Amino acid sequence: MNPVKVGLLGLGTVGGGTVNVLRRNQDEISRRAGRGIEVVAASARRIDAPRICDTTGIRLTTDPFTVVNDPEVEVICELMGGVEPARELVLRAIELGKHVVTANKMLIALHGNEIFRAAQDKGVMVAFEAAVAGGIPIIKAIREGLAGNRIEWLAGIINGTGNFILTEMRDKGRDFDDVLAEAQRLGYAEADPTFDVEGIDAAHKLTILASIAFGIPLQFDKAVTEGITRITRDDVG
Repeated sequence: MNPVKVGLLGLGTVGGGTVNVLRRNQDEISRRAGRGIEVVAASARRIDAPRICDTTGIRLTTDPFTVVNDPEVEVICELMGGVEPARELVLRAIELGKHVVTANKMLIALHGNEIFRAAQDKGVMVAFEAAVAGGIPIIKAIREGLAGNRIEWLAGIINGTGNFILTEMRDKGRDFDDVLAEAQRLGYAEADPTFDVEGIDAAHKLTILASIAFGIPLQFDKAVTEGITRITRDDVG
């Protein structure tokens, strides 16, 4: 049986890692799924940028719409992040009858209702397990494994940067600014850490989990967020 043909939107660290994992595990994937998975096209900001993966056999372009509109591509893997043009690209892929895989929690939290309606109308899937705690995983567990349970509340640590900062402050008596600077040096926090330290990233994730757990529409505008920037070591000591 012919492999599933995949197009990647984004070929940076995550995109390159995706190519490597799919190629490294292709025999096991074929055995379990009954079909292989082949990356045939990818978009990137720069064609000549250094890559962590071998791009042999992958059609590269700087225009992500070229990948989405490629008639050979059956599944679009959105790895760009942000809202636009990711939203427009995902909706275009759905319009063309292509399945979509994304880890874009902001996109799902803000525009998931629109995206899922479009996918339902076209009879395609939008998979987003990696958008929230992909290493557990939790989305499939709540949606399928706990389908017969009545969930009354959710609680958890769902932002790694905030967890690192608060743990260091509590265990070592360090100041917030000092730990944040280290988190940025280690790559745990972005150069602009606003989403992490102001609770926005966690709110995106909680919006998605609440929608699945309680069977309600995605409602990011109703999420109450409070950051950790004003917390001192005395607060957590």
